[in-house]
Formats: sequence, C-alpha cells, structure tokens
Amino acid sequence: MNALQLRLQQRLQERRQQSLYRQRLTLSSPQGAEVQIGTERLLCFCSNDYLGLANHPQVITSLQENAARYGVGSGASHLVVGHSGPHQELEEALAEFTGRPRALLFSSGYMANIGIMAALLKRGDAVFEDRLNHASLLDGGLLSGARLQRFRHNDTDHLKQLLQQRADVEGKLVATDGVFSMDGDSAPLGELATVCAEQGALLVVDDAHGFGVLGANGAGSLEQAGLSAREVPVLMGTLGKALGTGGAFVAGDEDLIEGLIQFARSYIYTTAIPPALVAATLVSLELLTTEAWRRPHLQQLIARFRAGAEQLGLPLMDSQSPIQPLLVGDADAALRLSEKLRSDGVLVSAIRPPTVHAGTARLRITLSAAHNEDQVDRLLDALQRHA
Repeated sequence: MNALQLRLQQRLQERRQQSLYRQRLTLSSPQGAEVQIGTERLLCFCSNDYLGLANHPQVITSLQENAARYGVGSGASHLVVGHSGPHQELEEALAEFTGRPRALLFSSGYMANIGIMAALLKRGDAVFEDRLNHASLLDGGLLSGARLQRFRHNDTDHLKQLLQQRADVEGKLVATDGVFSMDGDSAPLGELATVCAEQGALLVVDDAHGFGVLGANGAGSLEQAGLSAREVPVLMGTLGKALGTGGAFVAGDEDLIEGLIQFARSYIYTTAIPPALVAATLVSLELLTTEAWRRPHLQQLIARFRAGAEQLGLPLMDSQSPIQPLLVGDADAALRLSEKLRSDGVLVSAIRPPTVHAGTARLRITLSAAHNEDQVDRLLDALQRHA
C-alpha cells in the first residue's frame, strides 16, 4: 500500500475511534417535517429548509415546466453558452430584492465565497474573519494569498485591534457570517460596519442562514440590522436553505459584479446552475411575499421550542434563529443522544469536531415553517425522555 493511502487509512481509523466518523443518510422522500429513511418515518429537525419551500407544489411545477422548456442541464459555464433567460431574470430579481444594483449567481455558497476572495484580494492584502465563520469563508481567505487573521467570535474590539495593527496595509477585508451556522447567533453587523468604515476595510457578509428568514420582508440579516448597501458592500446569500432550491448569489455594485465575472475562477470555470432550477427559485423568491405567513409562523415555533426547553432545563445556546443548538460537550455523548432520539422517531444531527471545537459537540436542532406546534411538542417530549 502506498504511504499516502496508508496514512489516509490511519486517519479514518482515528475518526472511528474518537466517535467523529461522519456517515450519510439516504432519504427516499422529499424534504419536509417528516422524512423517510429506509423503512423509518422520522420527524426531521436537522434540515436547513427553514421556510418549508423545498417541496412546495408551485416550486415543483415551475421546475417541471421549465425542464420541459430548457432541458435539464445548462450545458456550459455562464461565459460560454450556459447563461439562459431564467439566470438573467433571477439575478435581476435578487438585485432588486436585496436593494443592490446587480447580483450574480454561483453554483454554491462555497464557490461564491471563494470567488469573492479571489476577485478582491491579492498577496500582501489582509483578511480578517470571525473565528466561527463558515469553512467556505475561511478557505476563501486562505486560498486568496492574503494574510488571514481570525478575531474572537463577535468581538468587534478585538477586530479593531487587529485592523489597527495592520494600518500599513492598503487592501483590508473583513468577512463574517450573518447568522452562524453551528451556534445560530447573529453577528453584530452594525458595529462591524462602523469598525470597517473607521479602519478602511471592506465588509463582506455571508447571509446563508439569514436570507429569506430575517427582516421584515425576508431580505435577511442586513434588513434586520437596518444596514445599507453602502455599509455592507458585499452580500452573499444561498438559495438552498430558506428558498429550498440550490445555488447561491453575490449582490453588490456594478464594479463588484463585473470584477467577479472577470476574476472569480469559481464562477468562470463552473457549469451554470440548471435553468429549470433557477426558474423554480424565482417562484420561491415570489413566495417570500405571497406566503409571508411562513416567517412569523417559524418565529412562533422557535419561541415555543425555547420556552419548552427552558422549562426542561436544557442547555440551549443563545439563538433566536431557526438553528437551536443543544450543547452536549462530549462527541460520543452527542452521538448517543442523537441515536436515542432517532429510536424515538425524531431525527436530529449530532455535530462534532472538527466542525465545532473540541468539547462543544452538540445536537443542531433546526426548525422549519413546515413544522407545526404538535411536532415541536413531540421533539420536546423526546428530549425530556433522553436528554
């Protein structure tokens, strides 16, 4: 066996021994409040389908009709012959919805964040990131060639300190999640915007878990915080969470979008999202307005769950988002608790290192507008029995 293969085998064995080995579940049903895995019908609290749109009949109909019109695959990258009418429509709709001159579609949030960093940064620049940022932001910073420094979670004083230490650097970028994917809490975007303005840094917000959920109209964390495009020049959002489809977008001014088209390799050299899926996303975006009841219903479920968890004395982390992490600590204990809940008909993922820091393993409970109050109560009953 080759030395590299042997090393990989050893690393896999270590993961198994430390209760950190990841395994996939295979669904035989659509996303929803309940899912089918083999012969099991499970109440699901681990999907990012926050508004319950992934299986919405209007979204499905649009996908089917546009597959008949445009075919299945886009056939090429956007810059060759993969850019269709639905792509252009959705980009214009997202720009209008987010209050920015333009938007650009990417195949995933990961590709979008890598593309942002590649287009904006070069060797000799400095990028500053929250310690709990998503891996795509961190990897984007590392791959950009700029010097990456991480500030303490939501600590704007620490960020300011680091920026002042690099006052000699001309190109400075600060990146943060809007809502943090594993803790569920929000970034102090107003304070971050102020610090960036004072220190001459460009602020980038990854709003994958806020877009569609937060704000009066569902426009996300920036709308919730009352921030303008001038204060946060670069906004990234994903389409596979609250909107229930797939892909991502970056919204900003004319120069930003043109810069991404010219310099973001993860945009230039990637096949475009299938046009039928893009057309379905246009319907999802419209449903944010026409079925606006979904957001307040979701907030009611979050409040109900947190109140019930408090009565049970469960150690929930501080989150007002659909992400409600239950801190366990030990990775093996988190895995066992997840398995006990599953035996009770409730599916919740155990999140373990290296996704989270050692000693902070947790159950990542996520709520959806597809749930009802009885289902939330069933979750609480199961946690009372097993947690």
